[in-house]
Amino acid sequence: MATSVFVNIPTNDLERAKAFYEGIGWKINPLFTDENATCVVISDTIYLMVLTRDFFATFTDKPIVDPATALQVETAFSVDSREQVDAFLSKVTAAGGAEHREAQDYGFMYARDFEDPDGNLFSVLWMDPVAAEQGPEAYLAQQGQSS
Repeated sequence: MATSVFVNIPTNDLERAKAFYEGIGWKINPLFTDENATCVVISDTIYLMVLTRDFFATFTDKPIVDPATALQVETAFSVDSREQVDAFLSKVTAAGGAEHREAQDYGFMYARDFEDPDGNLFSVLWMDPVAAEQGPEAYLAQQGQSS
């Protein structure tokens, strides 16, 4: 059985969050969605659990960070091409998200960061297959460059 990853994040408005994530093309799993939480399916093994702040607080004694003002974690995921990175960011902004900063282009990796309507931070990236398998130095050597 493959390991599944569940990333839990807070929201101030569950309905707005569901609309945003559906707007960028991710699916909602209705079996694990109620008035306190929604399960967003990113892939067959990666899920985003978007929880109301009050419900999220029941899982910890620590204060819940307000993602609009502080960063606790940035969740990154990959796509198959640079063009898919840009296309995904177009979906994000159309659905009510915002680009967090300018694109980062390292040659072997291209990434763009975005925030959901609550301010939770994400990065969508493409990495050259040689760099992904062998590291950035191998990619640079293939390109006739050095770091």
